[in-house]
Amino acid sequence: MTNMLAILLAAPPNSGSPGLIIAIQVAAFAAIFYFLLIRPQQQMRKKHETMLSAMKKNDEMMTKNGIIGEVIYLKDDRVTLRTAENTRIVVARAKVARVLTSDTMATSTKET
Repeated sequence: MTNMLAILLAAPPNSGSPGLIIAIQVAAFAAIFYFLLIRPQQQMRKKHETMLSAMKKNDEMMTKNGIIGEVIYLKDDRVTLRTAENTRIVVARAKVARVLTSDTMATSTKET
C-alpha cells in the first residue's frame, strides 16, 4: 500500500520543476476567477452607472425595494420620486434598480 502511494506521489521523469507547475495552476485559477467573477461584476457595475447617469426628469424608475415612481428632481446622490398623486419620496441614486421608460424597455428587450 505504501509502495503504491509512493509511486503515485513521485514526480514523473523529465517533468518541469514543481514550482513552475504550481505557478501555472495558480495563474489558471486566477484567470478563471477573473473571467467568471470579477469581470462580469465590473461590467454590471459599469452598465448600472451608465443607466444612473442617463436618468433624467420625468423618467419612470424602480428602486431596489420595488418602489416605482416618476423622477421629479435629481441631485448628485439623491432622486426625488413621485409615487402617487401627492406623495414624494427621496431615494439614494445608487438604490435605483432600473429605469422603466419606453426607450429603455425597448432596448433592454432587444438585448435579451
